[in-house]
Amino acid sequence: IAPGCALVLVLMLMTAALSRTGAVPVPSASRAFPPARGCHMAQFKSLSPQELQAFKTARDAFEDSLLQKDWDCSGRLFPRTRDLKHLQVWERPVALEAELALTLTVLEAMANSSLGHSLEQPLLTLQHIRSKLQACVPAQPTAGPRPRGRLHHWLHRLQEAQKKESQDCLEASVMFNLFRLLTQDLKCVASGDQCV
Repeated sequence: IAPGCALVLVLMLMTAALSRTGAVPVPSASRAFPPARGCHMAQFKSLSPQELQAFKTARDAFEDSLLQKDWDCSGRLFPRTRDLKHLQVWERPVALEAELALTLTVLEAMANSSLGHSLEQPLLTLQHIRSKLQACVPAQPTAGPRPRGRLHHWLHRLQEAQKKESQDCLEASVMFNLFRLLTQDLKCVASGDQCV
């Protein structure tokens, strides 16, 4: 082997060995946050037919109760144009967690109504999903960068809705968003970077 080739070969082998041991920084895809340990959402790519039926039963009971109410809601808390695919992969669990938190708050308040029985199983399912999702949400530092752009807008919109919307409008928004939450948003987060 020629001396120049031998030197190149030795340098390549040393670089490979040092890269594997972590002694030399290796370029990797840039991320705002590292992937969370213990984040296992793949099981939620699709819910069982029985789980979806429990949500349908609750939504149907809610629709029946709407006939007895006189309600008027001006805006859409969950606009059709909103899509978690437009967020960065690390932002999606943050947005879904905020959506789930609001959904659970509203449904738990409704559990004391005549809909209580039909909400039991959906509440248990959503609480289980949220407990698993929390392992995927990066810890928010007390100082440093805050959510920006679409994520910031979405989180702000959910916070403001709790202050500005009537309970009836929150209930309607949450109930009519349930299947989107379960079949699109949850599936997107469960699919990780495969959600495009």
